[in-house]
Amino acid sequence: MKILQQYGIETPYVVHALRNKEYKQRLEKIFGDMSFDFELMSEGDISKFTDELIQKYFSPDVQIYPQGGISCTLNHFLCYEKIVARGEKLALIFEDDVFFVGDFISNIKPVIEEASSLDQGFIISLENSTLEFPSFWSLKKGKRIYEAKMQRCTGGYLIDLKCAKDILNYTKENKCFRMIDEWHNYLVEKGIIKLYWAHPILIEQGSHNGLLGSALSLRKKGSTRRAKWLLQKFYKMYILHYLR
Repeated sequence: MKILQQYGIETPYVVHALRNKEYKQRLEKIFGDMSFDFELMSEGDISKFTDELIQKYFSPDVQIYPQGGISCTLNHFLCYEKIVARGEKLALIFEDDVFFVGDFISNIKPVIEEASSLDQGFIISLENSTLEFPSFWSLKKGKRIYEAKMQRCTGGYLIDLKCAKDILNYTKENKCFRMIDEWHNYLVEKGIIKLYWAHPILIEQGSHNGLLGSALSLRKKGSTRRAKWLLQKFYKMYILHYLR
């Protein structure tokens, strides 16, 4: 039995740019260490762009964004297509710079259990890439999910079947004109989907925490950027967090 199936999740999807070959090797190691499989989603890679594929999901306005960002967004949409086609009630989606914080398998269980009480049509952010957290005053003992209005990037999240369907239906009819995290925010504003933050967080993105470079920006990995990230993280978690 696949290790995550006991929690109602099939093989997690990992959005992956084909040019990041070293990222794939890293993924194989870290997922292997946790003894669960993953499925790469690279069908939306830049090398596979066609007019028909882009026009299926995107407005011409999206052309203001880098191709790498469009590719990443497209791969998320293609993950949703597979979730719907397979009828997966709940799915995990990661990006290929994912870093797990603590024991992911143990930590995801209470999040999934609490998610079972939510109304259908939700995304649960598992990361801290924007260094945003629920207010200290809103925290409750034993509670792991908090309603939110904005994504914390899309490095790792849970999504249910209804949400995947609703995103695809709205996107195909109205066409996406933003990158995937901004698109999620837009859909929250429109009342199409509901968004939650998991707290404590379960993952970080290497392109944000300084442990990996970013394929979508000029950020490079290194000790200086890592140190700045950790200082900012400490400030937001242990100072601003308690002042809100």
